[in-house]
Amino acid sequence: MSSITSLEHSSTIELSCDLISRKSVTPEDKGCQKLMCERLRALDFEIHELPFGEVLNFWAIRGEKGPLFAFLGHTDVVPSGPEKDWLYPPYEPTIADGLLYGRGAADMKGSLAAMITATEAFVKVQPNHDFRLAFLITSDEEGPAANGTTKVVDWLTDRGEKIDYCLVGEPSSSNSVGDVIKNGRRGSLGCELKVIGKQGHVAYPHLALNPIHELTRALAEISTQTWDNGNDFFPATSFQVSNISAGTGATNVIPGEANAIFNFRFSTETTDIVLKSRVEAILKKHCSNYETLWHLSGQPFLTSSGELVEAVQHAISQVCNIDTELSTAGGTSDGRFVAPTGAQVVELGPVNATIHKVNECVAVKDLDRLHQIYLEALMALNSSGHSKD
Repeated sequence: MSSITSLEHSSTIELSCDLISRKSVTPEDKGCQKLMCERLRALDFEIHELPFGEVLNFWAIRGEKGPLFAFLGHTDVVPSGPEKDWLYPPYEPTIADGLLYGRGAADMKGSLAAMITATEAFVKVQPNHDFRLAFLITSDEEGPAANGTTKVVDWLTDRGEKIDYCLVGEPSSSNSVGDVIKNGRRGSLGCELKVIGKQGHVAYPHLALNPIHELTRALAEISTQTWDNGNDFFPATSFQVSNISAGTGATNVIPGEANAIFNFRFSTETTDIVLKSRVEAILKKHCSNYETLWHLSGQPFLTSSGELVEAVQHAISQVCNIDTELSTAGGTSDGRFVAPTGAQVVELGPVNATIHKVNECVAVKDLDRLHQIYLEALMALNSSGHSKD
């Protein structure tokens, strides 16, 4: 067992450990980006540090011509939870039985390390690569995501810069690295609903208006709707209630209001506008008085085919000797901010079985394979002959 790295480990594992040892709980960065920028400056990348509010971001770019490929990732991690519940301290990277333990090992400091070391290897053999190579890194992915990737994309747009290919390092794999890549994501639409009634005594319901009754009737109808049937790439749009609250604490009082929080994960077969309209129609049918506060976290996006998907599939086949599965399942990622610009977007990273959990870990061999996959993908794009000039 090794509590940190040693000479027997690859540069990818060493850098992963260095990043994990920095307690960069969102939106903190704790020097992770500085470390990455030092490695990229040594490769003649042009670095732009882009802080917005309390969030640190950077854009690094190398090359003058050809289509623009960008690695996209985040240095922030979720809190560890009770450290006493971990086998090893979450911010002291530990290698045991072939696994690297530590908060961020899988989500996504291992990916960041593989991106950097793959780029170093690529530039060494292809110093005059025929596409522009960039990094977009934020410390605001696990948090509100308001001052991170979305702000950097706005900054790029203002400069007339457009990403053509974007590889996101999110942990996409299910059982072994490369077995699944995300070539799209569902949209996410949330709502905070307040149904307003009239408080009164339960023995005199005619003198009150029970908002719980109205709320539950509305939710019952909403939950039985068919919103769409999905398509070849997306499952049908789903609706889930995550929270319901009401009551004064007394058993004999009809409350004055009832609240619910719900969410849609929606496919490209519908839109947030359509979903809102249909829900509002049902609420008007059942609720005398209500208020809604809608939150659109991201639109659905899809890269069904193209040079990036082909390059990543080829790389996985070369390194892992498997055919990867294309998937749009799971939550959202910062790819949702890049895809609307017209970029091809693919997510590829380690196995996601332990992300956000106690004892988050990743197989050491998987990170070394991820390095090789990233390198092979860069090589495939470089030799593809495709040009967007």
